[in-house]
Formats: sequence, C-alpha cells, structure tokens
Amino acid sequence: MITFDFTETVIEKLITHHVGNKRKDEELILSSDLSLFNEETSIHLEKYFLSQFKPVDFFNFSHPVELEMNDMYVLIRKIFANKELFIEESMNIAKLLYQHTNHPNIKAGEFNVVYFSEIVYEDVVLDAIGIFKSETNSAYLQMKNKGVNFKISHDFGYDPKKIDKACIIFNIDEDSGYSILNIDNATTQADAQYWINDFLGLMPSDDAYHNTKDILHITKKFITKELQKEHSVEKTEKIELLNKTLDYFKNNQTYDKQGFEQEVFQNQEIIQSYRTYDAEIREEMDLPKKQSFEISDQAVKKQARIYKSVLKLDKNFHVYIHGGKDLIKKGTDSDGRKYYKIYYEKES
Repeated sequence: MITFDFTETVIEKLITHHVGNKRKDEELILSSDLSLFNEETSIHLEKYFLSQFKPVDFFNFSHPVELEMNDMYVLIRKIFANKELFIEESMNIAKLLYQHTNHPNIKAGEFNVVYFSEIVYEDVVLDAIGIFKSETNSAYLQMKNKGVNFKISHDFGYDPKKIDKACIIFNIDEDSGYSILNIDNATTQADAQYWINDFLGLMPSDDAYHNTKDILHITKKFITKELQKEHSVEKTEKIELLNKTLDYFKNNQTYDKQGFEQEVFQNQEIIQSYRTYDAEIREEMDLPKKQSFEISDQAVKKQARIYKSVLKLDKNFHVYIHGGKDLIKKGTDSDGRKYYKIYYEKES
C-alpha cells in the first residue's frame, strides 16, 4: 500500500477564485494575486485541505485518445515545470471548471488551487498541487465578552472537517498521468460526473485497490442480478455465493481467476456465464482484464459493507446467513404458506 505523510507539508502558494454556475449565468470571478493568510490560519487551512485524504483509491489523468489531450493534465504539468506560472495557470484551471459547470444542480463556490511542498510520498519528498471547491457554508457562533455580559453573534464559513470536492496531484508518475487522490461528496450523479470525468478526466489506477474493488463489484452484480437469468438458483444459494466470494478475498493475499471461479461457483455452466458477464462489463467500463493481482484489504473491507448476507422474509424476519445452505430447507405448507426450516446444533 502506498503511504504518505503530511506532517511537514508547507503551503507554498494559494490562490482563491469564485466559480459560479455557467448554466445559470453566475459569475466566474478570478483573483489576480495570491490569497492572504497568516501562520496561525495556515494550520487550519492545512487541516481543511489535507486531513480527509487517505492512501487508497488512487487515480490518474487519462484521455481516450492520448494523455496530452487531457486539459487538466497539461495545465498541471505546466505548473510543476515552472512554479512562476502558478497564478496564470490557476486561472486557466478555474476557467476550465467553469466551462464544465453547466448543469443546473451544480452549486457555485470558492475554488482554491494550492501548491504544496515537503510531502513524504513513500520514501520520496515531493511537491503536489491541490484543487478544492468549497460549496457548503456552515454557520458558526462568536461569543465576545463585553465586561458586564457577552455579545453573541454568528457568521458563515467553511467547516475544516468537511470538504465538498478535492483533488491532490502528487508530482510523481508524470508519464502515467500522475498519482492522484480525489474526494467528491456529490449529491447527484450529474454533480459527480462533471467533476471527476468532465473536468478532471480521471481513471482509476491499475492497482491492487481498484482491481479488488472492480472484481468484487462485478461478482456481486452477477450473483444478485444476472445469475437468475440463465440459472435456477434459490436466494439462499445466492447468499452463499456472496459469502464464498468474501471469504475468498479475506483468506487469500493474491487473486487467481481460475482458482477463484472454481472455489466460489464450482459449476462449469455458471463459471462460463460469469466469464461472459465479466468480459462484457470490463469492455463496457474499459476495465483491465486481470488473471491475477494482489488483494487489497482496504477494498475488501469497504466492499464487505454492501455484501448483504440477509434473507428478508416479509416485514417480520431478517435471517443472517453465513454459510451452510444444506441446513436451510424451503417449502410450502398445506395452506399455501411459504416457510424455511433451519437446522442447528446449539443456540448461542
């Protein structure tokens, strides 16, 4: 797993622009000089900008034709090559964002471009460029002593613990589109689309995290949505397949395609259906085809939250199943009521 450390990180340059919604004819307000802040404020700024990034889920700039046609990649590369162009190119970045802010649901906000130095990335000290859009104002209270009493007032600002959209580009792997982390607390699909795809042009890195995440997502969708179309399977069998899938990724350090298919599905006809579905999804989503890769524990933990092993019966019962489908029998009584018969050795 990639590691980084922001402990000694310095904000070298910071500029703030305002990006409105172009579709609504809102303004794009560009600053011509760096933003002003003191040393004490810089501590809070660093927390606001950096505290939410985690060393997983990396991306790269990309383009379906060639990387040089990704506008953000070109602008970022210019700044890394010459920091004197920071203000000028930050304006171009803001203009690019404004051009893509053309859906009525996208909020206006302050847009910060930051040049960081002294970041420890693995065993290397390097620079990075951060791009942050702040859209959500929060109210805060001020209480000032006036001698005989207090005056209480309020104002609005940005919560240092919450950030709407953020991207940090580490100055490494330039030829591959840099190493990038992204945060997008989008509330709508259009909101997410314009930031990560239209504006930044990001693709998931070909790494353990994304490879693990992709195969778990594809397998879950196959079991829950596609399997029933070609094969007659009970819901308890689907739950067992989901459990087997998670168990495989929890108990192995390396994914092997053939070994995984045999261990989880066993049935050759189901395996062939799975392979066909996997190939179709990967082609549709432009995902790499992998025969083996290192398994990411972080991706397994995250995906495990959506791997449901619950059998829901009307509104009365939720049965959690962790294996042993041979101990669950389904039937219908003489009155036409459906039932499950569950065998067990001891009650815990």
